[in-house]
Amino acid sequence: MKFEPITWERLTDALAAHVDGLTPADGGPWLKVAVDGPPAARPEEPAERLAEALLVRGRAVAAVGTGGFLRPASLRYEYGKEDPDAYYNGWFDTGALWREVFAPLEPGGSGRVLPDLWDPVTDRATRSPYRTLAPGGVLVLHGPFLLGHWFPFDLTVHLRLSPGALARRTEQPWTLPAFERYEAEVAPAEAADIVVRADDPRHPAWTGLP
Repeated sequence: MKFEPITWERLTDALAAHVDGLTPADGGPWLKVAVDGPPAARPEEPAERLAEALLVRGRAVAAVGTGGFLRPASLRYEYGKEDPDAYYNGWFDTGALWREVFAPLEPGGSGRVLPDLWDPVTDRATRSPYRTLAPGGVLVLHGPFLLGHWFPFDLTVHLRLSPGALARRTEQPWTLPAFERYEAEVAPAEAADIVVRADDPRHPAWTGLP
């Protein structure tokens, strides 16, 4: 895999222009983009930059983080608070993402997307209001483990960290086996349309546009 050095600004502009020219694969009026990466890679930052660039281009955007779709603590911690397999398989409510985020954006859908569902601090529902994404709008979903669920993305971006960088920058080392499993089972760098190497957050490199 060949990487080309790039700045975050140039990368954002290139992604926004590319997304602006895409047509939804399902024939509906909404595009769905993934920014996949471990928390150590801070996928929310490039996702928010992309959302802002698309807004400047006149596109309606909903930036949604999977951190707002965690399962209740009773389910997340069923096997203890530091179980990497539970983190990989049981922390994120993929069913709720299908129901509250993707289903409304199917052809003929309402466009009413729930931006978040569960607050992990209070361990209660957030009660956030639904947001209606206008036709022609773009969903930008960010977080870890986004690939391999058959989510209907039109473009996938994976933020890649080397094992060493991931270990150094991960605040919860017990989660590292979950990312090893993700690499083994999903191979996100091969599955994604675009891979961004982010070992040094000041100097990213990418594989270019598909």
